[in-house]
Amino acid sequence: MTKLKLSAIPDDKPVKITVELPASVFRDLQAYAAILAWANGEASPPEPGKLIVPMLQRFMASDRDFGRAKRSHPREREKRDSVA
Repeated sequence: MTKLKLSAIPDDKPVKITVELPASVFRDLQAYAAILAWANGEASPPEPGKLIVPMLQRFMASDRDFGRAKRSHPREREKRDSVA
């Protein structure tokens, strides 16, 4: 079984986005969607655009430097302080 970074894409409300990608990146998204569907036993792959948000979320969640910078950013500190 293939070990992918993403699991099944949750079916949520569609959100319209516009992103310009190089053709090679789009082809890779299509291939990833096809492999993801195959790995999850699904009949058809998700739309390639549906992969972008979970990929970005996963990328940002795994970026430790981003996490530290986000926690120390003045705007984020203000948000935390106003909640407390």
